[in-house]
Amino acid sequence: MSVLLRGICAAKGVAMGRLYVADRSQLEVTERLVAPHQVEAEVVRLFAGVEAARRQLQAVKQRIPTDTSADIASFIDTHLLMLQDSALTTVPAQIIRERGCNAEWALKVQRDDLVRVFEAMDDGYLRTRKDDVEHVVARIQHALLEEGDGDRMAGEDALAGHVVLARDLSPAELVLLNHQGVVGIITEFGGPTSHSAILARSLRLPSLVGLHQAHAYLKDDDTVIVDGREGVVIIAPDARTIDYYQGLKENIYAHHKRRERLRDKPVVTRDGHAIRLHANIELPEDVVAVRQVNAAGVGLYRTEFLFMNRVTPPDEEEQVEAYASVVLALDGAPVTIRTLDVGADKSCDSVRGGRESVCINPALGLRAVRLCLRETGIFLTQLRAILRAAALGEVRLMVPMVSTVAEVHQVRQLVEMARQSLQQDGLEHAAGIPIGAMVEVPAIALAADLFAPHLDFLSIGTNDLIQYTLAIDRLDDEVNYLYDPLHPAVLRLIDTILQAGAAAGIPVSMCGEMAGNSSYTRLLLGLGLREFSVPPNALLEIKQAINENDVQDVAAIAREFLGVVDGEARRRLLDRLGIDP
Repeated sequence: MSVLLRGICAAKGVAMGRLYVADRSQLEVTERLVAPHQVEAEVVRLFAGVEAARRQLQAVKQRIPTDTSADIASFIDTHLLMLQDSALTTVPAQIIRERGCNAEWALKVQRDDLVRVFEAMDDGYLRTRKDDVEHVVARIQHALLEEGDGDRMAGEDALAGHVVLARDLSPAELVLLNHQGVVGIITEFGGPTSHSAILARSLRLPSLVGLHQAHAYLKDDDTVIVDGREGVVIIAPDARTIDYYQGLKENIYAHHKRRERLRDKPVVTRDGHAIRLHANIELPEDVVAVRQVNAAGVGLYRTEFLFMNRVTPPDEEEQVEAYASVVLALDGAPVTIRTLDVGADKSCDSVRGGRESVCINPALGLRAVRLCLRETGIFLTQLRAILRAAALGEVRLMVPMVSTVAEVHQVRQLVEMARQSLQQDGLEHAAGIPIGAMVEVPAIALAADLFAPHLDFLSIGTNDLIQYTLAIDRLDDEVNYLYDPLHPAVLRLIDTILQAGAAAGIPVSMCGEMAGNSSYTRLLLGLGLREFSVPPNALLEIKQAINENDVQDVAAIAREFLGVVDGEARRRLLDRLGIDP
């Protein structure tokens, strides 16, 4: 009899095969006291473990085929950089010296501290960076305990055609699994915005995460189907189900081939509406993926990674190098740089100078633009760097978490101060750049008509706008079922923002997850959205949805949908918009 388990979609697609169950047990780390005269030897052992982990990752990187997309290797590079970070080298060494404990335990103590920091962050993407910390620490601990290389998988060819079930997987493990011919992934933990999930999407490896207790239901050699569209695993499917999914796989493959041919096609609806389709990036290396899908530019460049896992903030030259590399790589295409967006917790010591913030709800505390306007020295350095990079191409400045017009005026004043100081220093810079705001606070959405005249553009950050509007944490398993992009209040706010932008004559884009979900493309086009910014791996799918639709056809349906709460009328409209209820 077939059994169905439900998880969270991490990478779309369909996979069928026999199951390989990996990583049944977690790494056991216990505290061991080290004699005073052996403490320094233990520190040396720690650094030897770090070096062994580095060699392992370098070996993984060398096994990536030369014709593979550069963004695949960048995930390994991220972990290699973390191995150089003082947070995983100097700090654990200090713990060994202070506590007289073994290296494995010092790493565990530091890992737990770092994980608490990431878990306190409001930004969902940044919160899942704790997975990278856990993966890198586990790799070092495996090296210290001499329990293999931390990749914990079968031999070179043993997994070809298999679906792998694991507690969690690191990017390095995913690269190896893909190299071995694995067709699908299931993990008990992890989230859809983790680096491993993003990598799985880049590899087009159908993947589900968050199947808690999956090991209790699945065993080696089970025949399984992974449905990465619906978020389900089917155990022991019957012949009819297998035939259905085989046909579905063939259709998905044909769709991918058609989308690849869209790369150099213009983004325009069937009735002639030109749409701007940008990409979101987190690291300068991500620009490779942006160019591969021929995006119109970068609609969201997050800058937080420059500031994290360090004691002092990056200086101006380091920031100029990072921003300029993206601007130059895009060869004239626009780049929208979001100013520093860190939370009210202790998530960024380089900005907060080690000061703690007592805030019951960090999402509503001193964060993003609020923190930047408090720490004006750090903010001015970033603004100077952005203005210098803007001399090399088209750059827009986007300010997160804006909630008052006064904040907009303060930012403009600081941008002018940065410009004047650059002029005095004789450094090349842009005389002025467009300044916009991320609309993620319901207050600015409701009063968008009052804010728009003071800004050059607006960008709708749906991830936070939705959770703030509905008063839920979208990453909290207890309440995230309430996270609904189609809630009437959310759609009315989006409509209000779009209308305000049109009335003020300024562009409005959307850079949240809603923009990158093709299920909502028809609805957003109908509401009047003409500028999308999406993850690079979703761009061709969104382009296809745009090119296959007629704005005139969907506009009337979208308008009608704004006034429907529930019931049969809503279901009919959802069907006409191509959205599954």
